[in-house]
Amino acid sequence: MTCFRVYERDIPDFPIVLDWYDGDAVAWFHHRTKDDSLDKEVAYRQLAEREILEALAIPRNRLHLKFRGRQRDGEGGRDQYERLDTRGVIRTVEEDGLLIEVNLSDYLDTGLFLDHRTTRGLVRSMAAGTRFLNLFCYTAVFTLHARAGGAAETTSVDLSKTYLAWAERNHAMNSFALGPSHRLVHADCLQWLERDPGPGEAYDLIVCDPPTFSNSKRMRADSFSVDRDWTWLLERIRGLLAPGGTAFFSTNSRRFPFEAEQVPAGLHVREVTRQTLPEDFKETRIHRCFRVEHRRAAPGGSMAGP
Repeated sequence: MTCFRVYERDIPDFPIVLDWYDGDAVAWFHHRTKDDSLDKEVAYRQLAEREILEALAIPRNRLHLKFRGRQRDGEGGRDQYERLDTRGVIRTVEEDGLLIEVNLSDYLDTGLFLDHRTTRGLVRSMAAGTRFLNLFCYTAVFTLHARAGGAAETTSVDLSKTYLAWAERNHAMNSFALGPSHRLVHADCLQWLERDPGPGEAYDLIVCDPPTFSNSKRMRADSFSVDRDWTWLLERIRGLLAPGGTAFFSTNSRRFPFEAEQVPAGLHVREVTRQTLPEDFKETRIHRCFRVEHRRAAPGGSMAGP
């Protein structure tokens, strides 16, 4: 394992998240208190930086700093496509034998969400012979694992041409060819889901990890909120999920209002967050993950869970 979480706000006076990327470290600084003066804030960051460099025994050019303020839209979301820098500190890291490009400088996130390392392994173990769909695919690392696990077909959908180009580079680094059986689709996932599926279009394995919130003008509606729209997403997934298939629905919303009574008819949904959180993550709310399957008909015609 070459990429993992090192430190996660363990000491209240140092609310920092620190991740290791095969020789480089990325530190996300959070504000300590509302009342910190600028001088105190600067002193805290300088001290933390010195301690990180000493503890990890790395030079300064191997430490990459990012700063997380309060969310700006009131709904828990920042535009996932927003560029923060232009230095282009690009590295290639390895995960379970796969090569993955990460950008340690230019975006709030790096191109590899470490909290879903275990989920990716689970998808890989289930992928043999499947038709795999990756919604809101980002840099398509889930798709790499599905292909490594033997998926027969893959479809990866995202709104961002930047991230799809990144996904294409990830495929190339692993000698995974793209073509009719393995597609990267440039589309608003919400609009793509609203269309009528093509004849025989169904997927045996689906990953859906949407943004918490978006008000992008490129999206189908004035705004999208996973807290509000999750049942709609599950309804659309139901229409694409093959009989006997499995979908993993994940969210980073800390206020996610899951209620079993609101699950669309015909689906069985159970939370599997404990099984998908890596052991190096102290924060148990970093994501919530649900396994979604069709309900089976029980003897007598009633519906039963798997």
